[in-house]
Formats: sequence, C-alpha cells, structure tokens
Amino acid sequence: MAESAWQDSLMTHSPPTPETVSTVATDAGMLALWNPQRFAGIVDDDTWDLQLGEDEDVERHIRTGALVPVNIRSDGAFGVLVRTGGVGLFAQLTERESTHRLVTSDAYLLHSSGQVWLSGIEAVGAEAWPGTVRCDLPVGCYSVVIHLIAWEDEPGTVYEDGVPSETALPDFVVLINPAVSEQDTFRSAVETFDKAED
Repeated sequence: MAESAWQDSLMTHSPPTPETVSTVATDAGMLALWNPQRFAGIVDDDTWDLQLGEDEDVERHIRTGALVPVNIRSDGAFGVLVRTGGVGLFAQLTERESTHRLVTSDAYLLHSSGQVWLSGIEAVGAEAWPGTVRCDLPVGCYSVVIHLIAWEDEPGTVYEDGVPSETALPDFVVLINPAVSEQDTFRSAVETFDKAED
C-alpha cells in the first residue's frame, strides 16, 4: 500500500513532462519509434527489405536500441502520445491513462542521437515520409515502455458513429525515460505486448 500511495502521489503532484500527441498510420501492421541516424542506408525498397524485411531483421535493430516497435499486428491510423522524462522528472501515466490502461510492455532500449522519429515501419529510412513525427530527444540511452489504452471504455469519448471525440485518450502512450545503469535487460520482441495466457 505504501508503494501504491507513493506512486499515486507522484502521478498527482509531479510537474508535466514534454509530450507529443499524433495520429500515425501504417499499412504494414506496425508502428515504430526509431533513431533516423541508424537507418541512413535505407534509400529504396531494396535496402528497406534487406534491413527490415523479416521479423529477425527488425529484432536485430530492436536489440541494438535503434528501433522500438509499437506493434499489435494491425493496419490503420492510431493515436500515439509520446511523453519524455528526464533526470528527476520521470515520465509516467496520468491517473486517467492509468485507469484505462489495458496492457503494458516490458522496457525497450532506445539510443537517441538528438531526435527520434515515429512512423509506420514501412516509412523507416533515410528520408522522413509525410506523416512521420519527429521528436527531439537529447543524446543518450533510454528505456521505453508502451501502454495500450482502452480509450473507448471511457464514457463520453466515442461518438455514435464510433469516431473518438476530441477529448478521447490515445491508443498508445509511449513513456521514454533515461535508462538506469543497473538495468541490463530489455525486451527485444517484435510483438510489443505479451499475449494473455488462457
């Protein structure tokens, strides 16, 4: 109870951390948060396929901290909130987000060279596609945790036609915090979330 109360206190009283809210689309079943400097060699379909064409290729980039998958194996346009923390200012869910959190990933490793980009996996490459979201992130090593939000469960946030209202929560909340030195194990799976056990 003490730890829970402490976490609630942090959520209530911590100052806001930098965040970006965007709608990001994919026709390849996966979104990705990635370091553009690591993919400067992708300049066409052939070089993309060599680097990212198979799951094992994607996993290689995940392990090196070049790419974090936001992946539920579904095409479409998704609301994504990226919230960045720093030393002494930990990025975390708001109370509202926490209430409607459906599932949380294990931490992924991400190396930043000063900026990270968010897009569909098909847009990873040397040049930013239209719709690619650019997020400034100081050079360093980060721990990234993704939360899937059941935003449609919140009363009053879905119109009769199924479209989310202007006040609806995003599909995903991505929390980026500086990696701590004692953390040496990170998730490397292409699937962002573990499947629920029966």
